[in-house]
Amino acid sequence: MKKYSVSLTLVFSMLSLILMLFGLGWTIQNQFFSKGATGAIEQEKPVENEGDKDSKVVVALGDSLTRGTGDDSGKGYIGYLVEELEDKSKEKITIHNYGVKGYRSNQLLDQLKQGEIQRKIKDADYILITIGGNDLFQSGQTFLQMDEKQIAQAKESYLNNLGSILKELRTINDSAVIFHIGLYNPFIDLNDSELTTKIVRDWNYDTNQLLDQNERAVYVPTFDLFQLSVNDYLYTDKFHPNAEGYKLIAERVASLITW
Repeated sequence: MKKYSVSLTLVFSMLSLILMLFGLGWTIQNQFFSKGATGAIEQEKPVENEGDKDSKVVVALGDSLTRGTGDDSGKGYIGYLVEELEDKSKEKITIHNYGVKGYRSNQLLDQLKQGEIQRKIKDADYILITIGGNDLFQSGQTFLQMDEKQIAQAKESYLNNLGSILKELRTINDSAVIFHIGLYNPFIDLNDSELTTKIVRDWNYDTNQLLDQNERAVYVPTFDLFQLSVNDYLYTDKFHPNAEGYKLIAERVASLITW
């Protein structure tokens, strides 16, 4: 009877492990990426919020942070930012959100070739970008392998793409202020936190250096916002911000925008 009980315990333990692994895989598939049957990232429909004809125009580009993944309200930092700006300026703001879950810098660069997006960018007063997180973290694989050579190659490719993105944006619109939102470290509470912190900080530093070389381009740091209490500001996937995390980012960006 005792052996039978131990066997049942083992079976239930194995089933629990399988279910947990399945759930983790589902989270990565659905929270990090948006894929079709072919496995390619699909273009998501833009989120539009039209103000009046004289309103300020904001174009948001980038990955799942621009899309607002992890915020149950669906607003993301863009939604909270618009609310703050409208309250500050007392006027409606036109927002065009082209964020796509899972986007990397090369995909954003390709997206800028689309005619409709170019037309919106041309009329923008402010351009907001979140990109680079998927280039670095690669669904968490980067910090599992800790391959310094691979990280260096990923950063070099990302910086080249970001430089091309900034050049393309300036070709389309030579006056809009460009804000690039930097990375936080969602893995700061895990093992090797000193190393992961250094990797993210170096990535942000080089991004900031590149932004400084471009006129009317502003780097927006977020690392410090999440550093001390990261789990208070992350969604259940432990990667994307929750509503409170997005509010922190929105407040930081709003403090840098002047009318």
